[in-house]
Amino acid sequence: MSVVGMTIVADGSPTRERSIGNRWLRLTRPVLGLLLPVLLAAAWEFIVRMGWASGRLAPPPSVIFAEFVELARTGDLQSNTLVTLARVAAGFALGVTTATIIGAAAGYSPMVRRLLDPSLQALRAIPSIAWVPLFVLWLGIFEASKVTLIAVGVFFPVYLGLMGAIQSVDRKLVEVGRAFRLSDVAMVWRILLPAVLPAYVISLRSGLGLGWMFVVAAEIMGASQGLGYLLVDGQQLGKPAEIVAAIVAFAILGKATDWLIALAAAPFLRWEDVVRQD
Repeated sequence: MSVVGMTIVADGSPTRERSIGNRWLRLTRPVLGLLLPVLLAAAWEFIVRMGWASGRLAPPPSVIFAEFVELARTGDLQSNTLVTLARVAAGFALGVTTATIIGAAAGYSPMVRRLLDPSLQALRAIPSIAWVPLFVLWLGIFEASKVTLIAVGVFFPVYLGLMGAIQSVDRKLVEVGRAFRLSDVAMVWRILLPAVLPAYVISLRSGLGLGWMFVVAAEIMGASQGLGYLLVDGQQLGKPAEIVAAIVAFAILGKATDWLIALAAAPFLRWEDVVRQD
C-alpha cells in the first residue's frame, strides 16, 4: 500500500517516520554515549566537594581538567600525544600488514595453516611483558623495540580473525565460484573478500585496542616521551592528577581511532542485510 510521498511498511509505520527516527537516533547517540561517564564524573566531583572523600589519590574532574590545561600550556600533552600516536600508527601498520598476509594464506590454504598455525597459537599465549626484555636485547631501547612490541599485539587478533573468517565462508559460495570457473584471484576478490570483510573490520578494531594496550607496556618499561612516560612521571613524582589525565588521554585517543576505523569501513559494509541499530 502506498500514498504520495509515503510508503507503508509491513509493520504499519511510515517509511518517512522511520527515517526520521533513525536520523534522530544517530544525532543523539553521541550524547547517550557520554551520559554515563559525565554522570559518574559529576557524582565524584560532588562527593569530593561535599567533603565525603579527600580526592587526593583519586582527583575530581575539576583537578584533572586543570592538569590537562597545564600540560597543554607547557606543550607536554601535545608532544607526548604525538609520540604515542606515531608509535601506535607504525606498530598498527606493521602488525596489520603481516597479519593480513599470513592470516589470508593460512585461511585459504590448509597446508599453510597446518604448518604455521600451531606455532602462532603458542606464541599468542605469551604475555606482552615477556617480549620486552627480548626486544630490548635484539633491537635496543629506542623506537624499533617499541614499534615491534605494538605490532606483536596487533598481529594476533587480526591474524586469528581473518583466518577464522575465511574458514567460515559459506561453502555454497565457493562452489558457485568454482562452477563459474573463477580463478584464485577472482575467487578472493569477488567471493572471499566481501564475505570476510565484516569480521576483518572487527579484528582490526580488536587489534587496535591491543595496540593501545601494548604501547602502554612499551612506554612504561622505558621511554622518555609518550603518554606512558607521563604515567611513570606522575607515579614517581606523586602526581595522581597527571596519571589520571594520561589515562583519560589514552581513553579518548583509543575511542577516536576506533571510531575512525568504523567510519572508514562503513561504506564497504552497506550491503549487509543485518540487524544493526545505528
